[in-house]
This record gives sequence, C-alpha cells and structure tokens, in this order.
Amino acid sequence: MPTTRYAVVSLPLRIFDDDPLSSLSATIGRDNGEVIPFPIPSFKIGTLDALVQHADDLTKLNSSCESVISKVSDSLQSILDGDEDKAAQQKMVNDKPTDHYLRTFQWNKVRYRADRPLGELIENLQNDLQKNDNDVKAKFNQYNAVKANLAALQRRQTGNLATKSLTAIVKPSLLVQDSEYLETHLIVVPTNSRKEFLRSYETLAPFVVPRSSIEVAQDEELTLFAVTMFKKHSAEFLQKCREQKWTPRQYKYVEGGKEEEQRELERVTKEEKKVWGEALRLGRNGWSESVMNWAHVVTLRVFVETVLRYGLPLDFVCALVKTTPKQAKKVKDALDSSYSYLGGNAFGRDKRGRVTKDDASLTSEMAAAGMSVGEGSEYTAYAYYEIEFP
Repeated sequence: MPTTRYAVVSLPLRIFDDDPLSSLSATIGRDNGEVIPFPIPSFKIGTLDALVQHADDLTKLNSSCESVISKVSDSLQSILDGDEDKAAQQKMVNDKPTDHYLRTFQWNKVRYRADRPLGELIENLQNDLQKNDNDVKAKFNQYNAVKANLAALQRRQTGNLATKSLTAIVKPSLLVQDSEYLETHLIVVPTNSRKEFLRSYETLAPFVVPRSSIEVAQDEELTLFAVTMFKKHSAEFLQKCREQKWTPRQYKYVEGGKEEEQRELERVTKEEKKVWGEALRLGRNGWSESVMNWAHVVTLRVFVETVLRYGLPLDFVCALVKTTPKQAKKVKDALDSSYSYLGGNAFGRDKRGRVTKDDASLTSEMAAAGMSVGEGSEYTAYAYYEIEFP
C-alpha cells in the first residue's frame, strides 16, 4: 500500500498577511503534512474558452498519466517476481528518489518551452506519455514472449511424459521408419490404466500389429508405450486412444535432435537474461519519464485552474503538501475550513461551524468562472490536486 500522498494547492496571495507558506503550514498542521514550495512558470494564458477546453484536456491527460504509471509499476513488479521492495528500489526519477524529484521540482523549460501556447504544451506532453507507454509495453511484451518460450523449453526438459521432449527417451530402434504401410505411434497412458491399455490396444482399430506394444518409459504417474500398426487405420486408432483419455504423442526421430534441443535451450536462456535486463532498464526509465510527465501535467492543471478561479492579474502561491493517505483527509478538511470562503455562495457553514456545500450555488459559481461542471469532478473552493504513486 502507498505510504505517501501529495497534494498540490494554489491560493491567491491577497488572502495572506504574512509569509504564505508559513501560514499554509500552520493551517494544515505540521503533524498532518509538510508544505514545500512548488514553483509554476508564467505561461501564455490565451482566451477564456481556450482555458476551459485546456482544463478538460488536462483532466483526461491526468487520468492517462495515472494509468501509465500504474502499468509501469505493475510491469516492474512482474519482472521482479512480484517483489514490491525490489520494485520500489527501481522507481527513481533521474536516478534519485521520486520524493526528491517532487520536492525539488522545476519546470523543464528545454523540453517544454513555457513561452509556447498551452495547447501545444499539452499536445507535447500527450505525445511523450504515449511514446513512453508504447516503448515500455513493447519491451515487456517481448520479455514475456521470450520468458514463455523459455518456460516451454524447460517444460520439455523437465515435465512429465505427456509434455516433455521425447528426443532423449525414444531410441530410433523402437520406431518403424520409412515403411510404406506401417508406422509406430507413441501413447501416454496413466499408470493406473496400464493393464487396461495392454488388454485392449490391439482391438481399438483394425490392423494393429499383435503384441507390438513396447513400454518405453515410466514416471510417477504416466507410462509411455510404442504401438505399431498399418497407416491406413492410424487415425481411427489415435481417436480411440483419445476417447480412453490416453494421449498420443507426435514424434519423429531426427539425427542430432537431442543436441539441437540443448543448443536451443541455451540460446533462449541467454536471450531471456538479455531481454530481462533491457526490460528492467526501460521500466526504470519508463517510471522516471511518466512521473516527470505527470508532474508537468499537474503543473499545467494548477496554472489553468488558478487563472479560472482567481482571475487576472495572476498573483498566487503554489505549494506541494507531503502527507499520508491517513492524514490526507485532515489536510483537506483544514484547507476547506480556512479557505472555503473563496468559493463564494457555493460554500457555507452549519450550526457547528462545519463547511457545507450548496449544490445550486456551486453549479452557478462554477459556470460563472467558466469551469466544467461535469459528473465525477469534485469542486473545491481553491485549486487542489492530489498525487499518489503505486
């Protein structure tokens, strides 16, 4: 379970008499969360209609960021055999802990120039997120395919008689080969059905060679038999065996087959180790890139919401609050208690002084501010977004 949760909050400077970060820290309570400066550049604002559209686009992009980060986290954990501690050690941003990156966040002005239109920045972030998602997905799909191939080869070496390779078990002298009329079939029979098989195999189909059954091998549960018969009735014989829950094994002797299987196993084993390392490196990079992407998306969300809520000229303070899932509600309650008045008529207080919401006024206030009132979005009286990593 996650042990850290972050919230990014933006408030107008006009409401503070003293240092805003100190006031915010006092409001939240030091036992509930740590307040850290979260700098936001000055972006090109554009029109009100464009800002409302950007807010909707950023909401969707934020959900995409959460999804990609979750998938990268799952991929890292799966490649490390489900070990959460080992996976956590790989979740670094620029080779430093994720917490360090957020605490020292600076907008990447080289990759995302702040003097470009907001729509262009959002598009660039979307493209980078998609590329990162595709790269990680492709490499982990490759690793899973190689891993499955290796597992299949290993089962052929170590499985039971129904699945393992017969190359090292069946001697070529047991098989009728290059005959125009006869052929040998290999049948796997549960050992507890051995007597029944020996008693009935000659009568399953016409032209089974009498007394041709040879016991080839046996393991804890199964016995492998070789039976010779005329090719003309092979299909009927094999079908009858399947009806009896006896498993025909397809096998053709190939000179040097045992050595070739061993070489293939060694080749795929080396390939699996190589692709595992590549997937781990790409997973680490995928985590780093997706966290940085998300931080930039949240930054734009805060900026757009700040303009829509507080208007121009821009004069606000933004902070990162580091808390825990358990304390996050206390942080939110403290912020609501102190700053609900910023929501105008949308927020009031009951007889006990607790903050309440007037849904009708809330819808009116949001519409007047040019903000979305769609389902599923919880309105707060101030710009506020939470970040939590898997």
